[in-house]
Amino acid sequence: MQVIETLAEGLKREIKVVIPAKDMEVRMNERLAEVKDKVRINGFRPGKVPVSHLKKVYGKSIMADLVNEIVRDQPPAILTERGEKSATQPEIAMTEDQAEAEKILAAEADFEFTLSYEVIPAIELKSVKGIKVTREVAEIAEDEVTEQILKIAESARSYETKKGKAADGDRVTIDYLGKVDGVAFDGGKDEDSQLVLGSNRFIPGFEEQLVGVKAGDEKVITVTFPADYPAKNLAGKEATFDINVKEVAAPGEIEINDELASKLGLESADRLKEIVRGQIESQYGSVTRQKVKRQILDQLDEMYQFDTPQKLVEAEFASIWRQVETDLSESGKTFEDEDTTEEKAREEYRKLAERRVRLGLVLSEIGEKAGVEVSEDELQRALYAQLQQFPGQEKEILEFFRKTPGASANLRAPIFEEKVIDHLLTEVDVTDKTVSKEALLADDEEEEGKPAAKKAAPKKKAAKAEATEAAAEGEEAAAPKKKAAPKKKAAEDSAE
Repeated sequence: MQVIETLAEGLKREIKVVIPAKDMEVRMNERLAEVKDKVRINGFRPGKVPVSHLKKVYGKSIMADLVNEIVRDQPPAILTERGEKSATQPEIAMTEDQAEAEKILAAEADFEFTLSYEVIPAIELKSVKGIKVTREVAEIAEDEVTEQILKIAESARSYETKKGKAADGDRVTIDYLGKVDGVAFDGGKDEDSQLVLGSNRFIPGFEEQLVGVKAGDEKVITVTFPADYPAKNLAGKEATFDINVKEVAAPGEIEINDELASKLGLESADRLKEIVRGQIESQYGSVTRQKVKRQILDQLDEMYQFDTPQKLVEAEFASIWRQVETDLSESGKTFEDEDTTEEKAREEYRKLAERRVRLGLVLSEIGEKAGVEVSEDELQRALYAQLQQFPGQEKEILEFFRKTPGASANLRAPIFEEKVIDHLLTEVDVTDKTVSKEALLADDEEEEGKPAAKKAAPKKKAAKAEATEAAAEGEEAAAPKKKAAPKKKAAEDSAE
């Protein structure tokens, strides 16, 4: 077998592999000898079939199997021999000429194929001792714990039917039917819908017009859907809603006590406070973690500059760009609304994709040298977390991971990356700094306030994962929780 390098340009490589026809014939004859005693052909005793006849009957199929085995097994062996790692699966090209292919299968012509791939660049790791990060930590005030408990308690608040007019804070039970230009629209109808006035669950102007209604009242209200309402057929439209008020109920008092804890399935108010404090600590801890990680990655980005495999960059960019387009579509905005153009946005996100690939390769190399591994238990926990996100679809998800090559890499990559960050935190200079809640969340809040196109890029994946993501998101219905259309688009409805 001859292995000839025909291209070595930057990270691009092209290898020509030639296996002489005589060698292919020898391999075929060895296979024929192996099957000679096993085949049964009419007119011949077992083991007595002439090789020439076996070749005539089985030669082409055996040669086809040999070709498939060679293009499957030789590329990894060739790369190992060359001491190279391919960034993606090498592209394999063989002759498309039918006559030439027939000659190869008949062992009358050399079998040739080419490998095209990009190599993962060699990375010489640098010392991380000079990396310095500030770990911001926010103390949790008792008032904040109480505030969060009060919000949770709203879900357990009791209401008592009252006579008279509804006021802010009261809960009304209503039937409603929404119409645009006098015609009812899909999702604009609900019965026995409960709405706490002043909760801002429905679109602006809806709840305000129910202040003062009484049980038994029938009323028609007029509202205008926001211009950025997710249901495009309703955005910016004026609509009427026929309202039938069934009940008005006043809220009971909220007290943080054992009774409240019991309603929430806990043994005591102290236990409730403990859990809420733990949740807040976890939330703040996640923000702290991301800030520290960002500092490490920014400094690694300054330390390492090298050419990146463009196939990986293209895959990463495609993933980012899908999310950009999804965010713009959901927000109803355009690139012009974001003070940019599609061309400039593509350039910006391509640079981001290159950074991510480069840092991914660096983290991969650091992790490999440090002996970082992802255990099967960790993968199982990650898979279980995926299953929890899609109740009722567990079987389909498990089947997907079982049958899809590289799917497990999507689980492994982020775990590997976080473990590498953990390793780096033991090596770099970390200074803890106590800050206020506002200071800790400042950058995140600023990020949340950015337009969709500016915060579109998905979370960075670690290094050698070659799998691409595909998110198929259904168009959001025009309605609040169950069906109805008057619900406004709320922050809690979107998941970053």
